[in-house]
Amino acid sequence: MDQCQPTQASLKPKSCCTPSSPQTPLSSSVPPTPNATQAAQELDVPMISLPGGSFLMGTDSPESFPDDGEGPVRTVTLDAFSIDRDSVTNDRFQKFIEATGYRTEAERFGWSFVFWGLIPPARFRDLVEDTVASAPWWCKVPGARWNEPEGPGTTLRNRGNHPVVHISWQDATAFADWCGKRLPTEAEWEYAARGGLEQKLYPWGDKLRPNGEHRCNIWQGEFPRVDTADDGYAGTSPVDAFPPNNFGLFSITGNTWEWCADWFDTDFHRTADPNNPQGPPVGTGRVMKGGSFLCHKSYCNRYRVAARTSNTPDSSTSNIGFRCVSTTATE
Repeated sequence: MDQCQPTQASLKPKSCCTPSSPQTPLSSSVPPTPNATQAAQELDVPMISLPGGSFLMGTDSPESFPDDGEGPVRTVTLDAFSIDRDSVTNDRFQKFIEATGYRTEAERFGWSFVFWGLIPPARFRDLVEDTVASAPWWCKVPGARWNEPEGPGTTLRNRGNHPVVHISWQDATAFADWCGKRLPTEAEWEYAARGGLEQKLYPWGDKLRPNGEHRCNIWQGEFPRVDTADDGYAGTSPVDAFPPNNFGLFSITGNTWEWCADWFDTDFHRTADPNNPQGPPVGTGRVMKGGSFLCHKSYCNRYRVAARTSNTPDSSTSNIGFRCVSTTATE
C-alpha cells in the first residue's frame, strides 16, 4: 500500500487500535420508538441466557497492558442477563435502518475511517482525503459508511452475515434502544467472553492456536502492510466463522471491536462497587473490548478477554461493531 503515505493531517489516533474522529457534536438522531418486543422478534437474534454470579475480572498476566487498567484481578458479581450470540450483522442493521430511517453519525458527518488495506488500490487517490499522521494506515474516506464500508461505490455484497462496522457508540445505543436492549457493561462483556473459564487469556484457553487451529479473526503477517489471511480472512469474517466459546458466543474476540456501555477509566475499578459495576459516571471515551481483525501481537495484542481500550462516542471505523444484552428473560 505504498500509495498511502503520511500527510500533514490534523487527524490523531486515540490509541493504537482505532483512531478518533475530531468531530463537532451533532444533535441526537433518535429513531422512532416502535414496539420493542416486535422489533426484537423481527430481527430474530439468537441470545444466550447467562445466570450471572461471581467471576475473576481483569488480569495481572505478563502479556497485559497495565497502563490500560487491565488489572488488578478482582472478584465481580453480576445479576443474570442475556447477550446476543453474535455481533450485530449488516443484515440486521439494515432492518433497523429500513424500519426507522436512522442515519448513522458517519453518514451525518460525511466520512469515516477506513483501514488502508481495504481500499481498492485503483481508487485510493480518489477515495482518501487524509490520513492519520502517526498511523497512516487509517484513512479519512468521505462517504464511508455502514453500507459503503470502503467508500462510495463499495457494497456489502456477500457480507450480510458479517458484523456491521462504521458504527459509533451513539449509533449502537440507538439500535439497542430500538429493539428493547442495551449495550453490555464491560463486566458483563468480559463475563460472557470468558465462557466460564477462570483467568484464561482467550475465550477458549491460554493458547492462541490450540492444535494449530485458528479460533478468531486477527492479523497474520507483518502489520500493517502484509496480512497473509492464514485464518481465512483479510478484513471482517462472518460472525459465526469460528467455533463459539463455552457459553455459545461466536466471535467474542477478534473480527471487530465491540462497544460497551461504560465510560473508560484506568483506575476507577480499583475502588468501584464490585456488584454489577457500571463504570465511572463521566468520561471522554467509551470502553471497547475484544480486539479486531487488525490486532497483531507485534502491535495491538488486545484480543485477550481482559484487554480493553476506548474511543470517543462519535467515532467510527472499519473495525468497530457491537452486540447487545438484555436483562429480560429470553430463550
